[in-house]
Amino acid sequence: MFERFNQLTSARNAGHSRRGFLKGAGAASFTVALPASLVGTMMNASAQGTTTIKATHGSGLCNMAFFLAKRRELAKADGVILDFVITPTNADIATLFGAGQVDMSVIPYSNFHTLFDAGAPVKIVAGAGVDGCILLAREGIKSAADLKGKSIGTFQADTLEVLPYDYLRKAGMSFKDVKVRYFNTSPELAQAFIAGAVDAICHIEPYATQCLTSRKGSTMLSDGSDIYGKNYSDCMLAVRTPLIEKNPKAVKAVIKAMMLAQSQAETDIDAALRDTVGSFYKTSMEAAKLAASKQPIMIDQRKNKQFVLDRGQSMLELGYIKKLPPATSIDFTLLEQVIAENKSLHAGLKLKTMA
Repeated sequence: MFERFNQLTSARNAGHSRRGFLKGAGAASFTVALPASLVGTMMNASAQGTTTIKATHGSGLCNMAFFLAKRRELAKADGVILDFVITPTNADIATLFGAGQVDMSVIPYSNFHTLFDAGAPVKIVAGAGVDGCILLAREGIKSAADLKGKSIGTFQADTLEVLPYDYLRKAGMSFKDVKVRYFNTSPELAQAFIAGAVDAICHIEPYATQCLTSRKGSTMLSDGSDIYGKNYSDCMLAVRTPLIEKNPKAVKAVIKAMMLAQSQAETDIDAALRDTVGSFYKTSMEAAKLAASKQPIMIDQRKNKQFVLDRGQSMLELGYIKKLPPATSIDFTLLEQVIAENKSLHAGLKLKTMA
């Protein structure tokens, strides 16, 4: 599904600006009619009373719990089936979610900020993955100063744009010092770097490791921990509020399934990769194994609520949102209920918010 390679122009010369991208996504939230059959998704039930939830997702390892929940039908015992809607580009993931064509998505916190700011009725209800946003550069580039005048490939309104923005700012630089080029999908961004079309990229796992091993002499400039600390948020589980209000039980079933997926992946990562590489991750098993520890699953990210809210400042400066996100945009109430109802499962997780 990711066969097209588009090398876009720099941010300053792009046919659509950052703010234009925001307006497009926001407009879709209001101009695309929500079919009656999709209101709450919820109510696409089988004869056995199973609730089917339509959802979108990204392509990084931060989505692994979601992928395993789907592949292994981990929510089925609680009466829920996930139905993934495939999107051609990363931008379409947020657009479909904001427009109400799907009711659930594992989505970068940055995309969530743009949707919430545009008025979409969405909330973050749980975590998905942490770490794994990697800024890497070609041979000869070893620091932020070396990036001056060079090209950086990334995605618009994405955590993978926020990281290089924050990285440069920490070094006293800005996007005005580099040439930012935007891409549509994870495989094409990786291929652009491997082929030498850009000097640097910010990518997620397992593609970042694939790039580092495929382009001789490449260097990792930042893995995010030098800026944000360990176990920072990347993607989160977000849900449209109509589904939360009408069928909180179904949302809780998915959160529980993702926690179970985390437990299974922590116990047997090889089996988890066998179930996802090829079908969900367009990379080799070898690269995926090397990358797995760099972007682990963490469903209980209650400790990261303020981190996600604070990143709104960078999104504001980039022109994607008009106001900082309120604390109410993140609601871990259902997550806390799942934890209380599944104490042994939660206690056994290696990565979680500690009391």
